[in-house]
Amino acid sequence: MFKKMISTLLGSCLIAIGINCFVIPHHLVDGGIIGLGLIAKYTIGLKPGLTIILLSLPLYMYAWFYFRTYFYNGIHGLLVSSFLIDLFHPLSTLHTAPILISALTGGVLIGTGIGMMLYTKISTGGTDLLALMISKSTSLNVGMVILFIDGLVILIGSTVIKETTIFYSSLMVGVVGLTTSVITKKSS
Repeated sequence: MFKKMISTLLGSCLIAIGINCFVIPHHLVDGGIIGLGLIAKYTIGLKPGLTIILLSLPLYMYAWFYFRTYFYNGIHGLLVSSFLIDLFHPLSTLHTAPILISALTGGVLIGTGIGMMLYTKISTGGTDLLALMISKSTSLNVGMVILFIDGLVILIGSTVIKETTIFYSSLMVGVVGLTTSVITKKSS
């Protein structure tokens, strides 16, 4: 239990720092539900953390009935990471690194945070939860499932972000997926 609490708190902090210090200042789009939350922020000004919670509700309802353990393990990750993403929002106004360094650093921080949480069977909600359920039902690595879903969200995001950020968003999502995959491979 203590290991899960530390993983949730530390992983959520890494995700929130990655998003607010490196992703939002350059209007990059992450994948999955986090990416959809960012798209909602960029287009209509919604809080990304709150949006993540709202978009994750259907998956959590499904998990309640079919993957109860993931529901219990994930609800804390969803609430803590979403809360910290919105709480750490003032960091997005600070000076940030150039876009290439931000894409790489943000990807490593977010991927490490997600990977730490998934390693202890905790998710941040949304597609992490979906990826855990798919991974349990198949032989696919959870990080690779996340990478695939994230690519789809990048395609959606390409309609609302500048052309020059599509490459960097894709690069960041790739780094997130690879980092998550390396960390979670130990638990497979």
